Amino acid sequence: MEAADDEAAAEVAAGVGELERAVEKIDFQFLLSGEADERGAVLEIHPGAGGTESQDWAQMLLRMYTRYIEAAGWKSQTLDLQAGEEAGIKTAVIEIDAPFAYGYLKSESGVHRLVRISPFDAQKRRHTSFASVFVYPLVEDDISVEIDPNDLRIDTYRAQGAGGQHVNKTDSAIRITHEPTGVVVSCQSERSQHRNRESAMTMLRAKLYARALEEKQRERDAIEAGKMEIAWGSQIRSYVLQPYTKVKDHRTDHETGNSTGVLDGDLDGFIDAFLRWQGTRQR
Repeated sequence: MEAADDEAAAEVAAGVGELERAVEKIDFQFLLSGEADERGAVLEIHPGAGGTESQDWAQMLLRMYTRYIEAAGWKSQTLDLQAGEEAGIKTAVIEIDAPFAYGYLKSESGVHRLVRISPFDAQKRRHTSFASVFVYPLVEDDISVEIDPNDLRIDTYRAQGAGGQHVNKTDSAIRITHEPTGVVVSCQSERSQHRNRESAMTMLRAKLYARALEEKQRERDAIEAGKMEIAWGSQIRSYVLQPYTKVKDHRTDHETGNSTGVLDGDLDGFIDAFLRWQGTRQR
């Protein structure tokens, strides 16, 4: 009789756990109900002022997001990657073709701040570095983004690899400027100029679509004057490695002492906190 009771209790516990997971999934899906949340994403990383320090920090962020994307099992490709002169990167652009990638990664848009003992300082002094991250929804042909070809300036140039070495001998890299808005995109990941142009146009559609979403959001926020806005250029998160270890999001106050885990791609806690925080602001 006692064994039967134990078995029944175990079944009830398993059923409760399954129900809790189902409710949590529904709750999280509700948080990802924004206009573009279900789309893929384009993620850009740019170092701030500070030369090698900030370029190295940008590369650390690239590694962090690459690990997160790999752990999620998402399909991605690098559209643009330009190495720094001594270390790090000058820019990186990644396309993530996976459902809800934008919904998850939109929390990362903004300025990321790093505090550490510089590996490039012979006196081992503490340095603060900044890098900006921008995330746009991936826009395919099923979304209407009107682009007048007459508004585009298209330049070709020779793709370059690390240290300025040419990776091919033809002008296959593409830079497109949308003159009415000043939006500039570039792609040099493929040897084919045609393929690079296609990828660059995908990036341009994504950026212009993101601008339209931002304008709508600004209109909504104007009604709630006095509330804090999330600006694309605002400092959103600090990563402190010295004299203590802590990563803190300044919007949600979510923090952890496991900075190594975060830089290895463990962003779930920060993304979950942001989505829940954003959900309370939109109610």
